[in-house]
Amino acid sequence: MRLFRWLLKQPVPKQIERYSRFSPSPLSIKQFLDFGRDNACEKTSYMFLRKELPVRLANTMREVNLLPDNLLNRPSVGLVQSWYMQSFLELLEYENKSPEDPQVLDNFLQVLIKVRNRHNDVVPTMAQGVIEYKEKFGFDPFISTNIQYFLDRFYTNRISFRMLINQHTLLFGGDTNPVHPKHIGSIDPTCNVADVVKVSLLLSCVLHTWKIESKAPDKPIQVVYVPSHLFHMLFELFKNSMRATVELYEDRKEGYPAVKTLVTLGKEDLSIKISDLGGGVPLRKIDRLFNYMYSTAPRPSLEPTRAAPLAGFGYGLPISRLYARYFQGDLKLYSMEGVGTDAVIYLKALSSESFERLPVFNKSAWRHYKTTPEADDWSNPSSEPRDASKYKAKQ
Repeated sequence: MRLFRWLLKQPVPKQIERYSRFSPSPLSIKQFLDFGRDNACEKTSYMFLRKELPVRLANTMREVNLLPDNLLNRPSVGLVQSWYMQSFLELLEYENKSPEDPQVLDNFLQVLIKVRNRHNDVVPTMAQGVIEYKEKFGFDPFISTNIQYFLDRFYTNRISFRMLINQHTLLFGGDTNPVHPKHIGSIDPTCNVADVVKVSLLLSCVLHTWKIESKAPDKPIQVVYVPSHLFHMLFELFKNSMRATVELYEDRKEGYPAVKTLVTLGKEDLSIKISDLGGGVPLRKIDRLFNYMYSTAPRPSLEPTRAAPLAGFGYGLPISRLYARYFQGDLKLYSMEGVGTDAVIYLKALSSESFERLPVFNKSAWRHYKTTPEADDWSNPSSEPRDASKYKAKQ
């Protein structure tokens, strides 16, 4: 924290301000693919990333300073800020270095790997800061709305940041993935959705009564996508469905009802629906499932364990939705209390329409944090309804 405050007094923040004036340049999956396929040029990638990565960092670093001081003062949040500052400084060193020098390209590659490793624990560390803030200062609806707005944008920025780094390091790191030799970086040009569904299901499996349906079972449904992103979403949804089903039917002798998966490919969307009979969720609680401030889980530990990286933070669903939205898709829940839940992942069917959805630091974003909440213009039920019998018409 002290290091970060010291750095803020140095000339570097002027560079952050300068880079934050640029808007990030969103790429489509098709652009990622075309670049990687057509004799990918390391110099071109270097020239793009040495500016684009600092731009994306600077945009989110400017925005984090609009958070409440009480949250910024949490040690975990200060640690994350110091990571971002350090990464920004390291990338800034390549601002004017020539791409014609092979040593520069090699050093840049190593810096990207170091930066990516440094940011591995950004999500749980920031989550820890939010927990620390909530425990000390309680819940405020207005501040919670701003934190929700910020974290959605902050974590989306991180997803995009890692996507750019992974593409560069996988394409130019010299190591071909023997398991997936046809992948272009982290992108599978012929991602078999049913295969990813099966792997996610088996790795999250508490139940073995499951069924995958397709309109054309003999013809595999394929899409150009990042399999690791799809796996992250599916794993989370299967885990939730199975947990709900097991808890509801734990005393049932004849076994558990199946968790079903339906995959369809239309002209615009590829849709994956996961249906369970796990009892469902009340309508008023659906939005809370995506809220970072509403986790009811016990406070998790940041110590290394064998648990999932976000276990205990209640971040599985909101982060999964960000992965879906990152390339213009979405993730929605449709639940019937007492029956079960349908979770639907929507992805763009065409890679040319799958553009990155990136946060931009501008006046609109700034205004979101500074605007005070207005009075609700819809009626709210009173905790003590008026006694209508007291209000009689005058004779």
